[in-house]
Amino acid sequence: MRKQIVYCWNFIFNSSVSPLRHIQDVAVRHYVLQALAFMWAISFALALGSYTILAVSIIGHAILIAALAVTVATYTVAARKPAVFDRGLGRSSDGEHE
Repeated sequence: MRKQIVYCWNFIFNSSVSPLRHIQDVAVRHYVLQALAFMWAISFALALGSYTILAVSIIGHAILIAALAVTVATYTVAARKPAVFDRGLGRSSDGEHE
């Protein structure tokens, strides 16, 4: 197991073992390795951030979907049975407040 870990480490980070060894210019080889490291750091940070905020995102989306469902139900009832909204408004028939 230890040999496997050392091999993987060297394959990625040792420029004389990794496929980057084919790049002749050492400065360019180093730049490419730094660019890859930066890319992986950003990728892991975004993934970890997405996982930790996932619950908040799910709750927020559920609230938005529920609000949409209430709005659609209200519009559907208003279109099909507008009398539902005539009951219990607390207003008299002549428009004056009681």
